[in-house]
Amino acid sequence: MSNHAAGDGTVGKAIAVLDQIAVCERPVRFSEILKESLYPKATLYRLVQTLTNQGMLNYDEENGTYALGFRLVKLAHSAWRQSSLAPIARSFLDLLATETDETLHLAQMNDGQVLYIDKRNAASPVEMFSSAGKTGPGHCTGVGKAILAYMAPKDQAKALTRQSFFQYTKNTIITENALKSELVEISKTGLAFDHEEHEAGIICIAAPILNSRGRAIGAISLTSTTNRNSIQSLKAHTETLKNTAMKIAKAAESWQFPN
Repeated sequence: MSNHAAGDGTVGKAIAVLDQIAVCERPVRFSEILKESLYPKATLYRLVQTLTNQGMLNYDEENGTYALGFRLVKLAHSAWRQSSLAPIARSFLDLLATETDETLHLAQMNDGQVLYIDKRNAASPVEMFSSAGKTGPGHCTGVGKAILAYMAPKDQAKALTRQSFFQYTKNTIITENALKSELVEISKTGLAFDHEEHEAGIICIAAPILNSRGRAIGAISLTSTTNRNSIQSLKAHTETLKNTAMKIAKAAESWQFPN
């Protein structure tokens, strides 16, 4: 259920339905939506029909299933062009990928969660959770911690309340105090790490992309596996990574991004 649904009336309820269907990552029947919904059947049916009529959902009559509609795709592309760092950062990521030959991620933060908005694979790609369009936790990802460390105190406090502190691996930070301590260190060095905290065998270094006020508008990470690298060997790319983050930040100066 969307965090915005409760106090946002019909619009909030409709967005919650879209969120619910999106999480499934496959077409679903009305009965499946109803099973997980907090809304009465009649209310849910009305919301689903309105969303379908508006092109936000697509109904497959043959299979009796609902999926996200193409109107959402158009809106997503528009949002990507207007509010995302991805178009600005593309050429810088291409160059960094050539120089490092490692997996790169570009991310921004939404409601305390990481939104991956672009990715470059290494020459020998490695299967991992992250891909453009996916969301991930802030508390145990390099890009998440890099952004959190450079948020305004009030915004950081709010973002921390959005963390589940779920333990994905034995190395995952699972308390707010431990995370805060690490964020202080990150704010001093400008570099964040993922020590196999989200996925076993996956490590990364990450740098924040800072606006003129020193607040993070995003982050980039250089990711590898423990079979190929160590955190120490990835640190050899620290200056290149930070310089790329600075170039993206400078290119983004004339744009207005959510902070």
